[in-house]
Amino acid sequence: MADHATSENPAVQAQLDRLTYLSPGRDVLGLERITKLLERLGNPHHALPPVFHIAGTNGKGSTTAFLRAGLEAQGYRVHVYTSPHLVRFNERIRIAGQLIGDTALAALLAEVLDASGNIAPSFFEATTAAAFLAFARTPADAAVIEVGLGGRLDATNVIAAPLVTGITSLGMDHMEFLLTPEAGVPTEPRARIAFEKAGIAKAGIPLVTLDHAQSAAAALFAQAERVGAPLLVQGRDWEIGPAADHHVYRDARGSVFLPHPALAGAHQLDNAGLAVAMLRAQRLLDVGPAALSAAMLNVRWPARLQRLAPGPLTARAPLGELWLDGGHNVDAARRIADHFARDIQDRGPIDLILGMVANKDAVGFLAALAPVTRNLVAVPVPGHPHHSPEALTALAKNSGVRHFGQATDVIAALGIIANLARKERPARGVAITGSLYLAGEVLRLNEEIPD
Repeated sequence: MADHATSENPAVQAQLDRLTYLSPGRDVLGLERITKLLERLGNPHHALPPVFHIAGTNGKGSTTAFLRAGLEAQGYRVHVYTSPHLVRFNERIRIAGQLIGDTALAALLAEVLDASGNIAPSFFEATTAAAFLAFARTPADAAVIEVGLGGRLDATNVIAAPLVTGITSLGMDHMEFLLTPEAGVPTEPRARIAFEKAGIAKAGIPLVTLDHAQSAAAALFAQAERVGAPLLVQGRDWEIGPAADHHVYRDARGSVFLPHPALAGAHQLDNAGLAVAMLRAQRLLDVGPAALSAAMLNVRWPARLQRLAPGPLTARAPLGELWLDGGHNVDAARRIADHFARDIQDRGPIDLILGMVANKDAVGFLAALAPVTRNLVAVPVPGHPHHSPEALTALAKNSGVRHFGQATDVIAALGIIANLARKERPARGVAITGSLYLAGEVLRLNEEIPD
């Protein structure tokens, strides 16, 4: 699916337009094009600082945020590469702690596209090359790099010797790319997904994972054994759990007492644990208990069960409680539902504003959220092929949601929910979810631009 990135900076927009014209307009897996492109650019990926490489279906961004927070709390300078962006393209590339500026971004994109010639790199490949150029040219102590799609054939997997690799939760997403029949690879869907993610494993480099279902775990183990990567698994080699008013992380090196993560959602404890395990699995960069505790408190990652601050949109919510999550697959929906189900007896259900791009499983997503949802209003996802609001409301009817409606945008949807609240006791809050693209629009409208 094309990215449709835009920028308010004319120089950046000129390069984004150029990229749109030159690229195939879709995700393309494989390392041949990115390898050729990087060769023409002088192989900047060979000059990166020590790399923390992260794959997975959900939780990559949150784990990246925990890693960055821990490293920076220890005083290290950290490059970060993530995708997609929410509001500004610049969010993808953080250089030594700061989002890349427009002038530098425009120049880097131009340099990459000038070198691309007949390669026709995908949007993500060109962005990856620009990030690696930026990272190679600015001194830093570490780079935290998030896989874009899959792992084995993702453009970031040109990194031959990361410091440590990690795999977050695994679920069914991007199946049109990751389940293509191929000789010699697993055919069971979750095992195949795990196989693709574990493609970032490297010989002698620790591979740290969450606890996964049997078929996925077997595929991860097999891939780690095949390449000779030491495997550190949650529940076997490390664990994290509650204890009184704090949490305890344990591994072979001992125990660390940690405060509750600043990111909402019980699943964030697993992401935090994975980040801590990755930091402790390597020996090059010391990150002590004080920095790990600071990471739990200082971590920020927008549009992941984020309660929005007072702003133009929250002012329209009936009780002023407006939540935003960019989750767009069934596993993400379950985590959102779990968060609101924890106190549903005391606080009641939520009202839901939902928009989803066309290639996502709206049926499964709605089924997961229906038990915690009272009213649902469906909206389009601006600038992207999407499930029509009419189709989403038809699915909501079948899922058991009590009231459902349609709106042209989020502002109109909040108006519908406000009208419903005048006729009945307001829901405990409003949650907007289903798409990271929609989440970016919400942050823009509420004037909460990631920095």
